[in-house]
Order: sequence, then C-alpha cells, then structure tokens
Amino acid sequence: MEVRRYTYEEMPEFNQEVEGAGYIQTTGDEVSVHYYRDVEYAEVSGTKLHLQILIPASRNDGFMPFAPKQSFSRPCFVFVQGSGWGKQYVCAQLTGVAKLAARGYVCAIVEYRDSSIAYFPAQACDALNAVRYLRSNHEKYGIDPDRMILAGDSSGGHTAVWGGMLHNDDSAQNLFPGVSGEVCGIVNYYGSTSVMAPDSNPQTVNHCLPDSPEGRVMGGRNLLENDMELAKKLSCETNIDETTKIAPMLIFHGTKDRTVNCTGSVILYNRLKETGHEVSLYLLKGADHGGPEFWREDVIDLVEAFMKKCFASR
Repeated sequence: MEVRRYTYEEMPEFNQEVEGAGYIQTTGDEVSVHYYRDVEYAEVSGTKLHLQILIPASRNDGFMPFAPKQSFSRPCFVFVQGSGWGKQYVCAQLTGVAKLAARGYVCAIVEYRDSSIAYFPAQACDALNAVRYLRSNHEKYGIDPDRMILAGDSSGGHTAVWGGMLHNDDSAQNLFPGVSGEVCGIVNYYGSTSVMAPDSNPQTVNHCLPDSPEGRVMGGRNLLENDMELAKKLSCETNIDETTKIAPMLIFHGTKDRTVNCTGSVILYNRLKETGHEVSLYLLKGADHGGPEFWREDVIDLVEAFMKKCFASR
C-alpha cells in the first residue's frame, strides 16, 4: 500500500481473513463526545469566564477537533452549574450533561461571576453572554444558532429562569453587540427560584440574612428588611405577570429536597400557568437536591421531547 495522506473514502480497507479474530460491524453513526475544557467566553471587570463544551461527533458527520468550522449544525443545551451563587464546581454535572451530548446535542456548562465578586443579576447576564458567545461561534462548535436551550440546576436554575426574562440584548451588559441572547426554551432543575417563604431553603438557618447565600448574592443585604422588597426582586414568581416575555419552561424537582424546598418550583409553576405561559412540572418522588435521578434515561427523554417541541414551534 502506498504511504501518503488518505481521505477516509480513499483508504483501502483491510479485508484479509484472520483465523480466530472476531469482526464487529460499524455504521459510522456511533457517537462519541469531545470535551473542550475551559473555553474562555468573556472577561468582565478582570474576571475571565469559561465554558466546558461537549460536542457529539461521529465518523459520518466529519467532526474535526478544534477546526474553525464544522460540517454539521446541532441544537445546543447551555447549562448553568448551581453553587448557591458562590464559587462553582463547574464539572459537578458534567457526566450527566454528557448523556445529553451523546444524544446529539452540543452542550456547554457556564461559569458565572460568583456572589463574592458580583451581585444579582450578574449571573444571569453572564449566562446570556455565554449564549451569545456560542451563537457567535456556532460554526466552530457545530451549533445551530436558532436551536438553543438555557438550563441550570439550583442557583443555576434561578439563573436560567432570569436569563429567560432579562432580554438585555440592547444594553451595555451585552458583550456581543448585535448578537441575541434569546433561547427557545428553559429547563429548570430544582432551581432556587423563590426566597419568599421562611422555609424556602429548609436547612439554611440564616435564611435571607446578609451572610446567607441569597443575602450574599444581593450584596450582603438583609432581604427581610424593607417589606421583603429585596426578596421580591430576587424571586422569579414575583416578577412574572401576563406581559412577561419568557420561553417555554420545563421544571424538575425532588419531593425530598433538603436544600431548596420543592414548594418553590410549585409556586413558580402555578404562577406561570395562571399568567398564561407555557410550563411543565415533573416531581421526582423521594429525590433530594440533585443526584443521578435527574439524569435517568426517562428524565432525559422528557428533556429531549421538550426541546424538540420548542424547536418545532420556532
């Protein structure tokens, strides 16, 4: 065989019979997931922000690692890792998100500015800039810029919901002028979307006080002062009415969540319904604050069906 650079089509196949060897048929549609680690998407006030990007690839789609342009255009799932609005361990849900990537979705996990350096709504602004970065670089990562979903868990769920409500494309907070941060849908995993009730966070004994997670993200303030106006500003349901523009939402919450009370998701669900917005809620019996239950195949089936419905309605 001549030694030279071959295309896949040109490469002659080894077809000798080897005694005792087994042969496994392949199709070329088998999917692997390529991991781009710590991709910088923005720098805000000296803080560099990164994405963990997962790209599904097969032999037949012609994926080229780190190429400036891919030959495919896949829907994108942008996931905000929760952290009580503090410093994130951004890879906490990497293996779960990878299951969705293996189904053919480009996935990106968002790092936001934590509450020690930036206050609400900075986290939602960062998530939207992550969406804009991915949209701006859609050819590089093989993304369909018209099929994007914003998701998150815990404080990341809160961030995703607020990201769907901000609509700040024309503001100075948009680091990619002329590029939209709008998405087709929102997936909220046990989001800390409300701090209005005393038991919103069942194990947070300093609930709404300046040193609580919710107090720190609001600037180290006591949210119970001033008739809870600060708590209302942070909570999603108190900022939603019939005129609110927000993409369809899918909510998951465990019924034994010890960190974020399940009733918060029920309150948000009911508020979205009564104001005429499209929303679905699934309660996972016995599930706590996250865990493998939320990445079961049947749960991922629900997420995938939701995304396809969102894309179809565009």
